[in-house]
Amino acid sequence: MAFRPLGDRVLVRRVEEEEKTRGGIIIPDTAKEKPQEGEVIAVGPGARDETGKIQPLDVKVGDRILFGKWSGTEVKLNGEDLLIMKESDILGVLESDAAAKAA
Repeated sequence: MAFRPLGDRVLVRRVEEEEKTRGGIIIPDTAKEKPQEGEVIAVGPGARDETGKIQPLDVKVGDRILFGKWSGTEVKLNGEDLLIMKESDILGVLESDAAAKAA
């Protein structure tokens, strides 16, 4: 099943956190917090401004993003847990070190 978000909504897959700490302690599933980092799977066309023109989103498919702890709505598509959120719920885009150095 294909899913296309509407307006300024974004479909996000959470990035799983490490199961061990830096010191080697294994974290049980019950103690883990839900990650606040994800990968953009699909984006809507954008929101309309006062004149009716569509303003494209700043994020694109494949971007790694940070979002708030309680952001978005959890959905299950094709057996996978995903989040649908508005672009305004996204705190920022994570850039790789190579891209950051090039800029």
